[in-house]
Formats: sequence, structure tokens, C-alpha cells
Amino acid sequence: MENLTPQQIVNELDKYIIGQQEAKKSVAVALRNRYRRSRLPKEQQEEISPKNIIMIGPTGVGKTEIARRLAKLVQAPFVKVEATKFTEVGYVGRDVESVIRDLLEAAIRQVNERMTKEVEQQAEQLAEERLLDILAPLPKKKTAMNNPFEMFFNNSNAASANTENTADVQTIKDKREILKQKLRRQELEDDFIDVEVEDSNSMNDMLASMGMDDTNGNLSDMFNNFMPKKMKKRKVTVTQARKILAQQEAEKLVDFDDVKQEAIALAENHGIIFLDEIDKIAGKGSSSGPDVSREGVQRDILPIVEGSVVKTKYGNIRTDHILFIAAGAFHVAKPTDLIPELQGRFPVRVYLENLTQQDLERILREPDNSLLKQYTQLMKTEDVALTFTDDAVTQLAKIAYDLNEEAENLGARRLHTILEKLLADLMYAASEYAGTQFIIDSVYVKEHLSEMMIDRDLSKFIL
Repeated sequence: MENLTPQQIVNELDKYIIGQQEAKKSVAVALRNRYRRSRLPKEQQEEISPKNIIMIGPTGVGKTEIARRLAKLVQAPFVKVEATKFTEVGYVGRDVESVIRDLLEAAIRQVNERMTKEVEQQAEQLAEERLLDILAPLPKKKTAMNNPFEMFFNNSNAASANTENTADVQTIKDKREILKQKLRRQELEDDFIDVEVEDSNSMNDMLASMGMDDTNGNLSDMFNNFMPKKMKKRKVTVTQARKILAQQEAEKLVDFDDVKQEAIALAENHGIIFLDEIDKIAGKGSSSGPDVSREGVQRDILPIVEGSVVKTKYGNIRTDHILFIAAGAFHVAKPTDLIPELQGRFPVRVYLENLTQQDLERILREPDNSLLKQYTQLMKTEDVALTFTDDAVTQLAKIAYDLNEEAENLGARRLHTILEKLLADLMYAASEYAGTQFIIDSVYVKEHLSEMMIDRDLSKFIL
């Protein structure tokens, strides 16, 4: 992150997201400020709070994508959660602190994957030795005396046995060397062997089925401390065994205490939490009905945004410097309908623009993962070549824009609906068209989307 300036961050986001430059600039500056804070003395670092952001705009204009791509770009732990999933304390539902635990879990996975990658080569070498132990096990070492009375008698038989064992060991070592060369030449990959793996913990499944996800880990850890891990044998190919054994060895090489310590620091200083649909809890609380807990949820969210300590099974985590990005359409409610204390914790307010026809056309063409590229690659797996002409792309963008204007505004998500409708028949019968090239032009678009263009009651086509 320290090598990325705000301009470079925006340039990277431009590869995936069309338009919304103000929003990109805001998140880029907020991210850069984290790096600037890290270069200050410790006492000053504590005084600087993160510049949390509220994104305001209709669905499908890029709010979630900006936050997600940003986190991926700087390899920061990221959690997206809908504010409507939370309920005020005292009501049935998820408590707001669960999002902090989710963030730490994401950081744990991220750090563990990185540390596992660092010991990958060593783990593979150890896995190879374990494969040899399965294919050609060495004889177990015997004690010098089988019983205490041997010291009073002639031990010539034992000496003879040791001589034979030495010869056997050498034979096995020669065999192991041959097998090692075969393993490295991948000549045994399809052979089946028995491997010991950890049995799945049925307690976790039971707790998850009861909706006790937050306590699942704590209870499972408690039971694991009292009961040894249950192992079972699986018959797998050498290829599969190599992966299983390498994973087991990597787990032994990685110190989980170091993982936890680093993950907590990573989540505290670089974590990003995306609170979607915050406008749904922005209405003033009422005395009854579904709105009863709106203001209560806001007050429950406030402490973690202000900065507090949340207890997790991995240890305590401070939320003072976690970056919170809130988002909502705010069609009915307004940002000022949030309680003043919460508003003050989101100093950066960004308005995202509605997508124009030109924006929709660029979304189809330009991003590295554009929809047209996705569908083209999907059909290529069936040996079907798709080519979209310029007039077809323009026509698709116009249809999407008109539908957004006349019906519910779905933003760029409308393009998914249109393309699925356009290519439905072709994708259904793709296996029959292997080796065929299809040119998707404006005529093809009009023929297959004429019903959508004529019928203005488009509810059945809206996702």
C-alpha cells in the first residue's frame, strides 16, 4: 500500500469500474491517510481517526464494487454486511459486534494463507517423505533388550537379528530411493494409497444447523481441548495424497499464535467494513412495527465505529482505526435522518451518479472483466465463438438505459438481465453449435429483445 499514491489507486480502480471518479478519489485518499498515519509517532497515531465514508447512490452504480476492489488492491481484510441484518440488543437477530468477528476471521484466513505459502516448499518436501513412509515404510527400531534377562545370557541371536535388520533396512532404503525418483517424475500419480485425515467435527455441523454460528468456534475449541482429534483413513490417489499431506505439514510448520497476533494487528489497522443499505435503518424510530429497532441499531453500531474493544475467540480487537464505508440509495430516508452521533463518524459524504447510456456502453466494453468478455469466454468452453459488433453494444446499452429510466433503476445490473435474455437460447443449445461462430449485431439484438422493447410492463424481466 505504501507504494500506491491516490492517483495510482484510482487508475487501478478504473480498470474495473467505469466513472464515479469522486467516489474513487475519496476512498483512495482515505486509504492513503492510513499509510500517512503509520509514519507518525505512536502518540500521534492514536489521535488520528479514520475518515469513514458514506456513499449515496442507486443500486448498480458501483458502491460495493469500489469498496471490494479497493480492499483487494491493498490486500486488506474486507467484510460486506447489510445493516438490515442487525437488530437492536434485545431483539432476535445478529448483534453488531459479529461483523468485527467476521473481519478478524477474514484476517486470520488471509495471514494463514500467506504464511502457508511461505512454507509451501518445505511442506512439500516433508509430504514427499511421508509418501515414502506409506509406500515403503522403514522397520520400527527395536530396543536393545527385549527383556531384562537378556543381559544375563548370550545375546548372539540378537546380534544376528541386528545384522539381518541392517540388511533389510538397506534394501528398503534402496527401494525408497527408486520410489522417490518415480514420485518426482510423477510416474505414480494415479496409484491409490491410504492416508490418515482428521475426521469432520459433527459438533460444528450441529451448532451451525442450530443457527449458532458465532458461538460455533468457541464451543468447538472447548471440545477439542478435552477430546483428542479423531482420525480416519481415506483411499486416495498419490496426487490427492500429496496435497493432503502437504497441507498437514504446512499446518505443523505455521505457528497459529503468530497467525492470530498478526491477524489482529492487520484487522485493527487495515481492516475495511462495508455497511450496505444503511439508509434502511436511517428512519426515525417508531413505536411499533418493523421500524421499532432502527434507531436502536444505529446506537449499537455507533460504539464500534467510534472505537471500542470487541472480544473474540482469538483475543480482543480494537475498532478505533478500522475503515467503515457505509452505502445506501437514500430514496426515502436522507443521510441527515441518521442519528447525529453516527453522522459525525462518517465525515466523508460521496454522491454517486446515475449511469448514462455512454457509461453502460463503456461497462460492456472496457473493464478487464467486462460482461461481454465473460460471456465470450464461457461460450468458448463449448467451442462456440461469439463476436459482438459495435452497433450491437450500442443497442444493448440503449435498451438498458431506457429500461432503467422507465422502470426500476437497476444500474449496471440491468445489463445482466438483458444479456441473459439475449443469449438464453444460444447458451441452452451451445453443445449443438460446437465449431460455430456467431455474430451478435443490432439485428440479432432487436430480434431477440423485441418483446422487452415493445412491452413496457417489464416486471417479469426485472431481477
